[in-house]
Amino acid sequence: MTGLRFAERLRDLVPGVEVVLSDIWGVVHNGLVAFPEACEALHNFRAQGGTVILITNAPRPADSVQRQLRKLGVADETYDAIVSSGDLTRHFVADHPGKKMFWLGPERDNSIYRSLDTMLAPLEAADYIVCTGLFDDETESAEDYRGMLLKARERQLTLICANPDIVVERGDRLIYCAGAIAELYRELGGEVIFYGKPHRPIYDRAVELAAARQSHAIELNRVLAIGDSVRTDLTGAHAFGIDCLFLTRGIHSEEFEGIDQLDPASVKELFGRPPKALMRELRW
Repeated sequence: MTGLRFAERLRDLVPGVEVVLSDIWGVVHNGLVAFPEACEALHNFRAQGGTVILITNAPRPADSVQRQLRKLGVADETYDAIVSSGDLTRHFVADHPGKKMFWLGPERDNSIYRSLDTMLAPLEAADYIVCTGLFDDETESAEDYRGMLLKARERQLTLICANPDIVVERGDRLIYCAGAIAELYRELGGEVIFYGKPHRPIYDRAVELAAARQSHAIELNRVLAIGDSVRTDLTGAHAFGIDCLFLTRGIHSEEFEGIDQLDPASVKELFGRPPKALMRELRW
């Protein structure tokens, strides 16, 4: 016996749960299309009086994430609020007015600094780095940035990672994210500040918003996280002290082939500490 619990439906896991903290990419959509059954599951949980806070390592503010969700057909009624690592990164930038920032990321993420009192600068003149991703995540990997990161380390620049994910699904492919660059910078001896899962601030903010909607303090044993990443979703939930429903169809899908037949040692190697339950994809 592996000790793993396999669930067919979200409704079997939520008696006594007031708040769901759900990942977005890999749970609600894959970057190209929404998952209708997942959206229905979250909507039905809300219809029963629950609160759904979407927590995402998207390096963009919540309103930008919402616009993307709408384009993909995810209705506003699916959730109560969004907390993004982009929002938390913007708070850092706002708290350092007038400082020169070297921005590393694709043009689509320019909302990370828009309307804030900051100056963009080349690496040689910057006070710190904000990394929202790779300049071209279709063709590049973190190794393409080793030379740049060595120069940054020489200048002892702090790198603010606006997306701790290493990879994310885009359709049926995996692409590199800001977390891959941040981890390489750490390996090279650079200082990194991470915003987003699995780090605590994003969970604190999500529970704060849920408490406002429920009009009372939220007990952590009444919160369920949902995600598809061991490194961010599962690790973050465990560190924060909440249960996690883990979806196996996401970025780890190949590793979970035949998971129901795994021995305890293999389960420990995959998860460390197992989640509350496993489900292939979210459904009510």
